[in-house]
Amino acid sequence: MSELTFEQMLDESFKTIKSGEIVEGTVIDVKPDEAILNIGYKSDGILSRHEYTNEPNVDLTTMIKVGDTMEVKVFKVNDGEGQVLLTYKRLAADRGNKRIEEAFNNKEVLKAKVAQVLDGGLSVVVEEIRIFIPASLVSDTYEKDLTKYAGQEIEFVISEYNPKRRRYIGDRKQLIVAKKAEMQKELFAKIKEGDVVTGTVKNVTDFGAFIDLGGVDGLLHISEMSWGRVENPKKVFKVGDELKVLIKEISGTKVALSLKFADANPWKDAASKYAVGNVVTGKVARMTDFGAFVELETGVDALLHVSQISKEHVEKPQDVLKVGEEVTAKVVDFNEEGKKISLSIKALLAPEPAHEKKEDEDADVVSVDIDAVIAQEDVKEE
Repeated sequence: MSELTFEQMLDESFKTIKSGEIVEGTVIDVKPDEAILNIGYKSDGILSRHEYTNEPNVDLTTMIKVGDTMEVKVFKVNDGEGQVLLTYKRLAADRGNKRIEEAFNNKEVLKAKVAQVLDGGLSVVVEEIRIFIPASLVSDTYEKDLTKYAGQEIEFVISEYNPKRRRYIGDRKQLIVAKKAEMQKELFAKIKEGDVVTGTVKNVTDFGAFIDLGGVDGLLHISEMSWGRVENPKKVFKVGDELKVLIKEISGTKVALSLKFADANPWKDAASKYAVGNVVTGKVARMTDFGAFVELETGVDALLHVSQISKEHVEKPQDVLKVGEEVTAKVVDFNEEGKKISLSIKALLAPEPAHEKKEDEDADVVSVDIDAVIAQEDVKEE
């Protein structure tokens, strides 16, 4: 029986390994671009930076320490120089693949930090597996600029799993839609018309503002923003503003809002403040060919007809008045139901001779449909 040589006995004292095998090693040396591991084999294993992670320019001395134990995969038993090449990222990728497959099959919600913001979406990494979330699946609304997500931790599900093509697609949109549906259901179960709720301005347009009530966007129309007149909503509100709003109407999933609270209604005491015969002061707010609208207080406008501006003939109110000018006049007509008030400066002037008074007595009270006039003026401006 032949005797074994010393080298043969030494070789037999070490375990055998093969490519693809998973082994546990102890780090015995670390350099910026590689780590050396004792894997219980006749040769130590070499783990290069490129086989540790896909991240570029990583300094391994900041990631691995001498004495660390770690599982690695044998990449090559002999690289041609008798060295064993190891890989950590491929082992992690194998495990990551399995993890992503399980998440895909179970519709599990994953959480990861956004690693990159790309032209067409976001990139996240889960256990060394890079997952792409297209821009169309990032949110339930179109977002042109995705840079705000950089470095953020987000939740998503795997909507497509194809390891052969290394295609892993994430979907954040369906989580947002499902969450909003749940919030919407909860919100509609507890709100009703007439309630006052708190919301956040989500978007402002020329015709109004959309207010996020928590799962439901309500519309605050320009006509409901104030008891007074709002010319431009964008000058009054900005995105992010928090508001207390009145739920005016609920129609299906649509909610109409208002800031016209009853206790602030300027017309509630108008009957006494603006009774016929009272002398009032206001500012000229706007003018037409037939008269001037005088703001007596926010939300209360009165018409000063051109025939009631002066005892002298006035062709157009612009000839003697200007916007912003303060005027004092007498209330000559008050219609609470129609919210109409007519004024006269002429009525405050000294009494006219009897023969002149007869000619003008029908002009002392002028009844004009102010709402119709305003509507006509709005159409002209548009």
